[in-house]
Amino acid sequence: MTTMVYGIKNCDTIKKALKWLDAEGKPYTFHDYRKDGIDQEMLKQFVEKLGWEALVNKRGTTFRGLSEEQKNNLDESNAVSLMLVHPAMIKRPLLVHNDTYHLGFKAGEYETIFSK
Repeated sequence: MTTMVYGIKNCDTIKKALKWLDAEGKPYTFHDYRKDGIDQEMLKQFVEKLGWEALVNKRGTTFRGLSEEQKNNLDESNAVSLMLVHPAMIKRPLLVHNDTYHLGFKAGEYETIFSK
């Protein structure tokens, strides 16, 4: 089973997650949204597994840069469209391990995920 990590290479949280995986000797494949792209089908799968609200990174500069109208009228359709255009809006990292989907990085949570 391949572990997939989705995100953006220059993100500090991605760097921490990949460093943890490397230190623990956990094999993974990294998918960089900016380099490798993201499409409607991939994003639809993420939304089905995690929910669109969880996927939107509201702390990031990309989200904060949206107009008030865009922020106030956010629904699944609008959010998916915005995340396709601005993949930095997707919370990171998105980890897929043993067909389970996880958002964010905390070493303790990764220890639990990989101990199963």
